[in-house]
Amino acid sequence: MQQVNLTVNGRAVSIAAAHEDVPLLNVLRNDLGLMGTRFGCGLEQCGSCMVLIDGAAEKSCARGIASVAGKAITTVEGLGTAEKPHPLQQAFIDEQAGQCGYCLSGILMSAKALLDHNPSPSRAEIAQALDGNICRCGSHNRILRAVAKAAASLREGDSR
Repeated sequence: MQQVNLTVNGRAVSIAAAHEDVPLLNVLRNDLGLMGTRFGCGLEQCGSCMVLIDGAAEKSCARGIASVAGKAITTVEGLGTAEKPHPLQQAFIDEQAGQCGYCLSGILMSAKALLDHNPSPSRAEIAQALDGNICRCGSHNRILRAVAKAAASLREGDSR
């Protein structure tokens, strides 16, 4: 058994991994009970499993737990709460940007990484940042509007 130490949503955790290649996604869901990060394809293609690793949007379904030792992981649960949603979450609600919602946690994490590095993205930059996320519901335009709305909200000082 290998011990892996990391920080998840601001909390230090130590994981006893049976194997260093156990996917980060499995550890988040099965060991830490963080169900917001979703399993989609298992091949790092759909983006449902997107998390932030040291601030960068990364897919977690095929990322071995040993590769994130000592790193800071943020999942959708680390953004906001039902009582006080993050501006991105609130913008997605306001714009009715989700239909089934399965992909949204991954999209939110990609959008968070974008806005952390570019507080005034163009529509093209938003689309590019979300290129690694697949949504099959057809709410793409609402998703783009929600990210732009969140960017404006964050620029106005709504840091929630």
